[in-house]
Amino acid sequence: MTGALRLEGLAISRLGVPLLALEAEVAPGTVLSVMGPSGSGKSTLLAAIMGTLAPGFALAGRVWLDGADITRLPPEARRVGILYQEELLFPHLSVGGNLAFGLPRTVRGRAARLARVAAALAEIGMAGFEGRDPATLSGGQKARVALMRMLLAEPRALLLDEPFSRLDAGLRAQVREMVFERARASGLPVLLVTHDPADAAAAGGAVVELG
Repeated sequence: MTGALRLEGLAISRLGVPLLALEAEVAPGTVLSVMGPSGSGKSTLLAAIMGTLAPGFALAGRVWLDGADITRLPPEARRVGILYQEELLFPHLSVGGNLAFGLPRTVRGRAARLARVAAALAEIGMAGFEGRDPATLSGGQKARVALMRMLLAEPRALLLDEPFSRLDAGLRAQVREMVFERARASGLPVLLVTHDPADAAAAGGAVVELG
């Protein structure tokens, strides 16, 4: 269980032109859905929280996570996980290798790391998939591996950048339910960016409209 994600007077501008302003708090285990048309700044908002704003963008206000001000921390120190539209599994690594990449350094020793990966695969119904090439997986399997790799890194918050948009309707509902269920079980505050009202409805939390 982690603490809340809080955006305090957050304002983003590009080349001096205001883009968005947001004040919000996301409690552990809940989802804040952010909706808006293309160009309204949804992905830029996620970049600000991740600490990866592109040159030309300026950030005012603060990002708090678990009671700590992370606004000026480098991305790798923030412990914020993110899932994108594409699974972004490493093609040169096996399924097991992809999951092992997410393990924190505190899990030491080959046997301990292999055991953690095996347990993670069993947890998502993919026991024995350690040696599989990611290219041979179905869309739903890739989504599950991407989610578990992110969770293995022990993030304190989860950002979702339209991760369900490329899935067909049936699979979309299944993966969406799995992601929200895992986030609730882990007590993670979640910020979801989406164009789809069905995603926001399934998330069950507050909805913010940009633009």
